[in-house]
Amino acid sequence: MSRVGLATVYFLVASIVALTGCTKKPDPTPGLPGAGVTPAPALKTGAREVNLAIWANYLSPETVAKFTAKTGIKLNITNYSSNEELLAKIQAGAAGMDVAVPSSYMVAVLRKLDLLQPIDSSKVENRAGLDSAFMKDESDPENQYSLPYSWTSVGLAVNRDLFKGEIKSYQDLFTKPELAGKFSMLDDVREVTAAALLTLGYSVNTKDTEQLKKAQEVLKKARKNMKMFTSDTIDPLVNKEIAVAQTYSSDGLQAIRKSKSKIEFFIPDEGGTRAVDSLVVLKASKNPAEALELINFLISPETNLEFVTKNLGGPVVLATKAALPKDLAASKALYPAPEAFKKLQQIDDVGEATRQYDRLWTELKTE
Repeated sequence: MSRVGLATVYFLVASIVALTGCTKKPDPTPGLPGAGVTPAPALKTGAREVNLAIWANYLSPETVAKFTAKTGIKLNITNYSSNEELLAKIQAGAAGMDVAVPSSYMVAVLRKLDLLQPIDSSKVENRAGLDSAFMKDESDPENQYSLPYSWTSVGLAVNRDLFKGEIKSYQDLFTKPELAGKFSMLDDVREVTAAALLTLGYSVNTKDTEQLKKAQEVLKKARKNMKMFTSDTIDPLVNKEIAVAQTYSSDGLQAIRKSKSKIEFFIPDEGGTRAVDSLVVLKASKNPAEALELINFLISPETNLEFVTKNLGGPVVLATKAALPKDLAASKALYPAPEAFKKLQQIDDVGEATRQYDRLWTELKTE
């Protein structure tokens, strides 16, 4: 599932800033596929409650039940399919939203628009157990407004039943003749462009016109051998429709699980991208005390362990690794080697340069 959509964010934020002070507009995204509310078990009238907006499949029903049993707080869940949908709902004044789980770049946007309230660290004791590698993100350097919930990387997954040769890099993917017609790339302008920029040794956030032109040439050549663009990579890999896919680490892990380890996931030699999804409290929250209790619960060692085990999201609590099954504790997707982790770059908003990325993408997909 694509979660970047920075072009959309850039123009949406520009419009929002221009309209500051205007009356609230109706929610522009009612009834979107995948959106909906999952009510917690019914409690007595007047019971405390909290409302969480989160990615689909990012919270199990068992976790919801455990939170209510532990705290007595009713947990209502709303799903969204993109950061942009979440932003639109918040800006439109969507009622009943206390806590959300935006990606890093969207945390920065929400802060700029003054839509978040500070997190009182004294009420979130489990903050002390978080992995420092995912703290102090550029979007919130002091973690005043956000705390990590999960992380993901983008790399390559290989079905070894279909391809037994050597592949270590994006350069291999783009140039090996035996992979012609057998690989896919994510249906995402920034992730695909990042792959090309990495092969050239450039930043995935470059605004340099000449560097982007060189990346476009790399992708034009690769496009001739590519089978398809898709962000839904699990089934095509497992069903042997493709031999190699650029994919999110969580999807790579799910494909490994479904294929009974016939699939491998790795970070290319050139590097890859990574993103952190963080917990935030909305400024308009009507249940701020309950919101902090929920955040404290979600970043507890027990909850993070359950999340990683069931959902295969990247762990953010230090104690999780020691409690994981051996196969997950040894997973290079969940725990990349230090040298591989250092090569993971975070995708940021590139402002006006977004137009260049959009042109590159349009030309690439319409050839």
